[in-house]
Amino acid sequence: PQQALDAFGRLDIVVNNAGIAPAGKFVEQSPAVWQQVMAVNVTAPMLLAQAAGRIMLAQGSGKIINIASTSGILGKATLVAYSSSKGALLQFTKALAAEWAKSGVQVNAIAPGAFETDAQAAALEPPEMLARRLRKIPAGRMGDSDETGTLVCYLASRRSDFATGAVYVI
Repeated sequence: PQQALDAFGRLDIVVNNAGIAPAGKFVEQSPAVWQQVMAVNVTAPMLLAQAAGRIMLAQGSGKIINIASTSGILGKATLVAYSSSKGALLQFTKALAAEWAKSGVQVNAIAPGAFETDAQAAALEPPEMLARRLRKIPAGRMGDSDETGTLVCYLASRRSDFATGAVYVI
């Protein structure tokens, strides 16, 4: 955040879009895996939001957009740590939005479902796994990153100035 402030004189938008999702049976996962997932998926966005928040609160405006997951709403078998971390990120979004709204800083989250990513491609091998997944999706296809990008652009724009504490499922 400080580099953006130094370069541009202000900081208007932060998108927290990091995440890891090691799959496996929960009873077999080590505490180290849990801690790593929480560090990347919860603590890193918290630290970035805190650093950005200092700047945004001082300037009286800013937008933080957290990329969560539908797994944080529904929970997924074999993704217990990931689901828990993304659920925590959703509650973090809502609580932070409530704290910062009167200061002109909006905090929202996007909870994507099944999107075409490298991580998804690896998880959906062999092809019958993909076919099974697509049967569960009402649109019958995986989402495209442009579809999430369009929502990020909306939330980063002035058109969303009244929206805060929202979770947009896509």
